[in-house]
Amino acid sequence: MGERMEQQVKSRKRVADHGEVFTAEREVKAMCDLVKPETERIDSRFLEPACGDGNFLSEILARKMAVVRKKYRRSVVDYEMNSLLAVSSLYGVDILADNVEACRQRLFDLWDKEYRSVCKKECNDNMRRAIRFILGRNIVCGNALTLMCVDENAQDTSEPIVFSEWAFVMGGQIQRKDYYFSELLNSPTENDQISLDSPSEEGVFLQQYICDYRRLGE
Repeated sequence: MGERMEQQVKSRKRVADHGEVFTAEREVKAMCDLVKPETERIDSRFLEPACGDGNFLSEILARKMAVVRKKYRRSVVDYEMNSLLAVSSLYGVDILADNVEACRQRLFDLWDKEYRSVCKKECNDNMRRAIRFILGRNIVCGNALTLMCVDENAQDTSEPIVFSEWAFVMGGQIQRKDYYFSELLNSPTENDQISLDSPSEEGVFLQQYICDYRRLGE
C-alpha cells in the first residue's frame, strides 16, 4: 500500500496545498476503456483539466499512435501528418509548472520513440520542433477553475488560458486557430461537451495561422 501511495503522491505538502493525487495506471486504463473507440480515433479531442504529469494523456496518445502506426507506417509523410494530428488532439491544464513540463516531455518522448521506430533514418528535426511547439500550446500552466494562466507560485495572472485548434486544410498545410478557454466553455454543443468546433458568436476567435506542418516550430 505504501509503494502504491508513493506512485500517486509526490509529497504531503503538494497534496495539502494543491490536492495533488495521481491516478494509478490500472484506473487510467480502465477509465480510458470506457471510451475506447474515441481513444483510438486519431483526431478525437481530449481535455484533461488537471493533467498532472500526463497519466491520462499519455495513455490516450499511446493508443492513438498504435492506430497511426498500423494505418500509415508505409508512408513517412502520411505517418508524420497523422501522428501530428494525434498529438494536436490532446489538451491539458495543470496549476504546477513542473507537472506541465513533465507532461509535455512525457508526451514528446512517447511520440518520438514511435517516430524513430517507424521512420528510422527518415526522421526530421523540423518535425520534432513542430511537435514540441504544439505541446507547448496544448499543455498549459493554468487554473482550470478560474480559466486563467498562473505564475511560478501557482497564483492566477491576468492572462486568460488560450487553446489552439489544429487542422490540415490542404495537402501538408496546417491551420491553427486560437480561442479563449473561457469562451469554449460558454459554447456548449448538443451534448454539453467542450468543443473547439462550435465557438459562440461572442468573438471567441482570436487569430489564425496557416503554414507547412514541418514549419510549425519556426
